[in-house]
Amino acid sequence: MTTPIRVLIVDDSALARQALLRVLSSHGDIEVVGCATDPFHAARLMREAVPDVIVLDVEMPRMDGITFLRKLMQQHPVPTIICSSLAEANSPTAMAALDAGAVDLIQKPTLATRAFFELESARIGDVVRAASKARLSVRKPRPTSVQARPPRLSELRMTDKVFAVGASTGGTEAVRILLEGFGPQSPATAIVQHMPAGFTASFARRLNQMGLVLVKEAEDNDPLLVGQVLIAPGDRHMAIRRSGARFFVSLLDTPPVNRHRPSVDVLFDSAAECVGRNAVGLILTGMGDDGARGLLRMREAGAHTLAQDEESSIVFGMPREAVRLGAAMRQLPLDALAAAAHDAIR
Repeated sequence: MTTPIRVLIVDDSALARQALLRVLSSHGDIEVVGCATDPFHAARLMREAVPDVIVLDVEMPRMDGITFLRKLMQQHPVPTIICSSLAEANSPTAMAALDAGAVDLIQKPTLATRAFFELESARIGDVVRAASKARLSVRKPRPTSVQARPPRLSELRMTDKVFAVGASTGGTEAVRILLEGFGPQSPATAIVQHMPAGFTASFARRLNQMGLVLVKEAEDNDPLLVGQVLIAPGDRHMAIRRSGARFFVSLLDTPPVNRHRPSVDVLFDSAAECVGRNAVGLILTGMGDDGARGLLRMREAGAHTLAQDEESSIVFGMPREAVRLGAAMRQLPLDALAAAAHDAIR
């Protein structure tokens, strides 16, 4: 008999705790081992038994979730999922939590708590399963540095090369590390990161603050430009289309693919069809198989295809499936992918 995944819920809202407990307990392979009202309560519970996964609120009394998460990741890392509101004012806070080491996000209960979580039950179960498989290490505080400003839109030019990138669990950190190898002359880049609606704009802004390339949440009909990165909005597919010699993105409200919207397969399929051998496809850390078949179609269309290797992946699900299908030409450590992608277009 398989040992269930042990989950600790940390949230000062009784409503949220009850909703999460109800949904998580409905999955036969998940066991809620405790519900804490704040980080201090959580620490006491963890002295008795360390959970496999923590579901963590951000704004709580006595100690906020980000401070608790930083302490946790620097001392005894436990895969942690942020449960946060979709309010715009809270989105940067949730992004900071991802920077602190959270592996994924789920939405905070709305007024329609029961209906909301019934709709999200399958996704929440998948997120917890993915988090339980995360490969974590003790995190050292990242030094802050002053970066140059990203280029202005008016300074960018059209491209005939395109990078298409897909990521899921653990991908927020992986994408940040990938973009550290980019610069103003990097090809136009389109990224699908599995993330709920409301968070992708803040994710893009945080990446843009690195100052290496212009990063923005994609809008319908945005052109693909050298030195620019477009992030697919949460809950909308992003596809590449061609108009003459120029590439643009289209945002689609079509049904989820592989239970995801945005889906990596939608992006990769469009890159295979519209960009062909002028594209480079990169599949990063994530659970499941979204993007694997699309990456294979990119390779069959003449694109150069790369996968993050197992050792550097938080969850080696999507890259593993891409490798199994023969979709990835090479597996590389995360910190080597940017250079390999740029070498492929020279």
